[in-house]
Amino acid sequence: MQSRDDIDFSALAVTLKQWGRELGFDAVGITDTELTEAESHLHNWLSKDFHGEMSWMQSHGSKRTHPEQLVEGTLRVISVRMNYLPDEPDPTHLLEEPTQAFISRYALGRDYHKVLRQRLQKLADKIADHIGPFGYRAFVDSAPVMEKALAEKAGLGWIGKHSNLLSRDAGSWFFIGELYTDLPLPIDTPLTDHCGQCTACIDHCPTQAIVAPYQVDARRCISYLTIELKDSIPIEFRKAMGNRIYGCDDCQQCCPWNRFAQPAELNDFMPRHGLDQAALIELFNWDEQTFLKKTEGSAIRRIGFERWQRNIAVAIGNSNHSDELINLLKQKSSAASPMVKEHIDWAIESLRSSNRA
Repeated sequence: MQSRDDIDFSALAVTLKQWGRELGFDAVGITDTELTEAESHLHNWLSKDFHGEMSWMQSHGSKRTHPEQLVEGTLRVISVRMNYLPDEPDPTHLLEEPTQAFISRYALGRDYHKVLRQRLQKLADKIADHIGPFGYRAFVDSAPVMEKALAEKAGLGWIGKHSNLLSRDAGSWFFIGELYTDLPLPIDTPLTDHCGQCTACIDHCPTQAIVAPYQVDARRCISYLTIELKDSIPIEFRKAMGNRIYGCDDCQQCCPWNRFAQPAELNDFMPRHGLDQAALIELFNWDEQTFLKKTEGSAIRRIGFERWQRNIAVAIGNSNHSDELINLLKQKSSAASPMVKEHIDWAIESLRSSNRA
């Protein structure tokens, strides 16, 4: 075990970045814990109630913007990035096929939390093998962590007008994770903003959730409505949801920087159970046991069977009128929960209205 005084931290930073790449991370950066600007932005966002039901965004006091309070002794954050885009034809055509289900590309494969966390642990193990025990804790969207702000400071990209992290050579189709550490490593230089005058993400958002550059009202966002919202989806947003049953990728799909996006190299992130091409009827016919089996090890499971049915009912309501769909909705209604039944009733009326138009 080396004494801290004997460790060449500059050399260690270079080495650990190489280890990170060998472990499958597409980029590794290092930053300090100063988040004053991000803290101000967060407080402004919360003051406008843009977080909706995501009460956890205002929990934990100041620990979210002060890493040393969340993990005592933290001096640096090692931020990592891993591509997840499936190697597939452009999926935007699915949005024009109302009988098909659209699922956000990040959720088609294995749950990214487990994949990244395991690899972050391996990176920590390599560092410990090299210098001896040190203080650290790994995070992957699992605690009060300002992950995008930290990744931006670590030089992995810049936060775009849609609030996602963007990279000039990888677009935005990637996951990020962090190692909080007590090692005084040299820090990297943040990137500058390269969104320029582009407003593609703002213009293409189906529900106008990007209310201003760099400001997203989650209460209007389809990802929030289909994943985070536990109650009924507001009627004003149901038509705009189209066939999106889990998440929404529109702001990423239209972003010019994503022409540089790289497909994922990990099979873990490849689509499972045909969810990249599934029909709405097929998914709506799943019972709860099938849902749990098909979503095992997937991020989709976190919304539960009731919200899954709720979302699909809305998507079917946005489909083309057919007696088959209306009969299916009626059959499902009898055993549905009150919330799901309410969305089924809306879907039936929506299909009938489209037929009368």
